[in-house]
This record gives sequence, C-alpha cells and structure tokens, in this order.
Amino acid sequence: MNIDPNLRKSLSGISGILVTPFDAADRIAPARLRGIVDRAVKAGVHMLVANGNTGEFYGLTTAEAEAMVHAAGELVAGRVPLIGGVGKSIGDACALAKASRAAGAQVLMVHQPPDPFAAPRGVVEYVRRVADAGGGLPIMLYLRNDAIGLDAIQALTQVAGVAGVKWASPTPMRLAEAIRRCPPEIVWVDGLAEPWAPPFYAVGARGFTSGLINVWPEQSAAIHRALDAGDYAEAGRLVAIMAPFEDVRAEELNGANVTGVKAALQLIGEDCGPTRPPSAWPLTDAQQKKMRESLQRWGLKVAG
Repeated sequence: MNIDPNLRKSLSGISGILVTPFDAADRIAPARLRGIVDRAVKAGVHMLVANGNTGEFYGLTTAEAEAMVHAAGELVAGRVPLIGGVGKSIGDACALAKASRAAGAQVLMVHQPPDPFAAPRGVVEYVRRVADAGGGLPIMLYLRNDAIGLDAIQALTQVAGVAGVKWASPTPMRLAEAIRRCPPEIVWVDGLAEPWAPPFYAVGARGFTSGLINVWPEQSAAIHRALDAGDYAEAGRLVAIMAPFEDVRAEELNGANVTGVKAALQLIGEDCGPTRPPSAWPLTDAQQKKMRESLQRWGLKVAG
C-alpha cells in the first residue's frame, strides 16, 4: 500500500501503547491520560495507540473502546499520528474501525483474533472486512502468534490496505523469513517492546511498541535513537537499565504486564486506577518492591 512517507516513517518509530485509566467505580477515566500523552509527545514518541493490549483491550466493552479512541484523539490533537486498535468479533472489529476513523485515527491496528477455531484463511477474510470498514485507512497487523504460518502471513500482507506488521512472537529468524517472502513495501515493527528491538532490528524490523512510554518515554526515545544510529551496544545498555521493569511485567504468565505499568504510574503520582481481571492486581509485595527500586534507580520521583 502506498502511504504518506511521513506516516511510514512514524510507523517505523515508537508506537506508544496507552493504558486505559479507570476510576474508583471501574469506569473508564480517559482524562487521566492527559499528562501521559503530553509527556510522550514531548519526549519524541512517534505514534500513540488507543486500545492496544497495554490498554487492556480485551477487558473493555466495545462501547468503552470506542469512547477511548475518541478521547485519545482529542488528547493527542493531531500532534502525532494516532493508531486505533480493533478486534474481537468481526462485528466489533468493523464497528471499532469506523469509530477509530471518525475519531481521527490515521492507522488501524488489527489484533490477531484469539478465537480457538480461527482458520488461517478465515483470518485473511477477517482483515479484508476490517480494511473495508476502515474506509481506506492503512492497516497494521498485530501478530502475537506466528503459528498461523508463513503462507497465511504472506497472504495477509497482500490484503489491500495492509501497510505493516507488528511482530509479537519471540522468533527473529522466522521474522526474517517472513520479511523475505512478503511485499517489500511492508513495514515490519517489533511488537514485543524495547527488549526485543535489537534482535528484530538485526533481521530487518524497524521501530517497536512500548508500554514504558506511559512511565518513562525519554528512555524509549533514547533506545530508538541508538538503534536508528546502528549503535547496538548503546541500545543494549539502555535496554538493560529497564530490564527489572520488564521482568516484573513478565511474571504470572505475563499477567502482570499492564499491572506493572499501572503500579509504576501510581508510584510516580499518575494514578490510572487498577487493572481489570483476569490481569493481576495489585502487584505482590515483592513485585512492588522491585518496581519502586527500579523507578528510584531511574531517577524518577516516587511518591511516599
């Protein structure tokens, strides 16, 4: 798909996945994102994503997801491109595609369907229908499981409107083969955040997704600058600094992923509420201690 060169450059940068704030009554509270969005834009995050996995997409109703993408569009206010995450049933995905376009999103990120009976050719049809509902917005595929097979991935990248793939499987050599087999104009992005960016860059991906941007966007920007400069040693050093944060997020079968981000936000005075089940909440005492120590080492001001 031919897309604007500036948008293509943004797709190859940092995709900052915004949390979804909740209030004490478990209602979405998007106004709490204002400071997070402002800091991320100021730090140089290239794109912001509403309704990604760090936004607890599968914990939201479709109506809540529609409200969140509209709120994100208002808060971002065109300063950087906005990506709207879409998925769940085909009806929900198409409704969210239309809502995201109306909210000013410039790209749709299609979550890989988690249906246990998802057929590879059925996923291709799913993406086609979402692309049609999106009215011509570029599509980023979010592949969390490469077991769908390289033939299916190749077919997905040939769907009209597909501009890129966020690769969220820890298989860099398989990613390299996918890049080789698929159209050369496809933008390949590390979908596993900063720690996987160096090996994915090495095989041809560019840019990465990030939940860290909610807490410390300057570090994400520094990692991206190092990788774009080809300075893998510096990128590795910067990734190592944030490793304890990511280690906490990876605990409990990755069920502390968003928990870690929201706990860190509480510690720095940017309370976005708890996570919803089945995510873990709150952090255990041991996890909370590790998180507090990490933030303090980073030089962030920790409450209490």
